[in-house]
Amino acid sequence: MKGKKIDLSNMTTLLVLIVLCVLLAIMSPVFLTGGNLINILQQVTVNGVLAVGISIVIFTGGIDISVGSILALVGIIMGKLMVDMGVHPLIAMPVGILVGAACGTFNGLMIARFKLQPMIATLGMMSMARGAALTIANGKTITGYSAGFRWIGSGMIPGTKIPVQIIFMLILYAVVFYIMKYRKFGRYIYAIGGNEEATRLSGINVTKYKMLAYTVSGITCALASIILVSKLNSAQSSAGEGYEMDAIASAVIGGASLTGGFGSIWGTLLGAVIIGVIRNGLNLLNVSSYLQQLILGAIIIAAVLFDSYKNRKK
Repeated sequence: MKGKKIDLSNMTTLLVLIVLCVLLAIMSPVFLTGGNLINILQQVTVNGVLAVGISIVIFTGGIDISVGSILALVGIIMGKLMVDMGVHPLIAMPVGILVGAACGTFNGLMIARFKLQPMIATLGMMSMARGAALTIANGKTITGYSAGFRWIGSGMIPGTKIPVQIIFMLILYAVVFYIMKYRKFGRYIYAIGGNEEATRLSGINVTKYKMLAYTVSGITCALASIILVSKLNSAQSSAGEGYEMDAIASAVIGGASLTGGFGSIWGTLLGAVIIGVIRNGLNLLNVSSYLQQLILGAIIIAAVLFDSYKNRKK
C-alpha cells in the first residue's frame, strides 16, 4: 500500500507541475522555449541536490535547517585549498565532501545519541558552520578556480547543449532512488519515520540509521556546494542563506510528510522543479523579488497544511 500511495503522490505533484507549465506558457510565450527550460533545470540543480539529503532526514521524522551554512563552509574550505594553497580539485573536492559528512554526522550524533530536538541541534550547526565559514574566509570572496573545476557547474556534455550539472543531479537522484527503494537503508529509514519505537523493538539499530540520514544530508550539502562554487567561480561565506527553506519545501511539495515515514525521492525532484518553475515564471512576468518571497512562503504553508490534512485523514 505504501508504494501505491507514493506513486499517487508523485502523480498529483506531476499534475500540479503540468498545470503550472500550461498556465505560464499561456501567460509568457518565452516560457516553453528550449533555452528557458534548460535554464530552469540549471537553476534547480543546487536546490535539487540539497533536497535529496534533507528528504532522507524528513523521512525519518527529522529536519535539517543547517544545510545552507554547511554548503557555505564546504565552499570556503575547498576555495582555500584550491585557490590559496594550489591543491588539485580531485583532492579538494573529497576533502569538502568529508567536511560535509562530518557536519552531518555531528548533527546525527546530537539528535540520535544525545536526544536533542532536530530543530535545536541543526540550528546550532547552522550557526557554527556559518561562523566557521566567516572566520576562515575572513569575510572575503574566494575566486579564481581552474577551468577543469568550473566545467562541473558551467560545462556541457560533449556534443550536446545539456549542462553537466543537470546530468550530475539526475544521476544522484537515480542512485538515491535505488538505495531508498531496494536496499535495507531505505526500508529502515521509512520504518524509523513511521514508528521509531516499533523499529527499535524489531532489532534495527535506530541510532545508527538516524545518524546515517544526517550524514547523507551533509554529503549532499557538499555536492551542492561543488556545483554552486564551480558555477559562480566563487565561494562566499554568505552562500546558501535561505536555501534550507527551498530544500524543505521541495520535499514537502513532492509529497514527503513532515511527521516522517512517507515520501519519495522522485517526488522531491518534482517539488524542486515546481519551485524552479514558479520562480522562473514570476521573473518572466516581472513580479518583484519581494512579492516572489511572499508567494513562495504561501505555497510552503499550503503544502504543510495539506500534509497535516492528510495525516488527520489517516
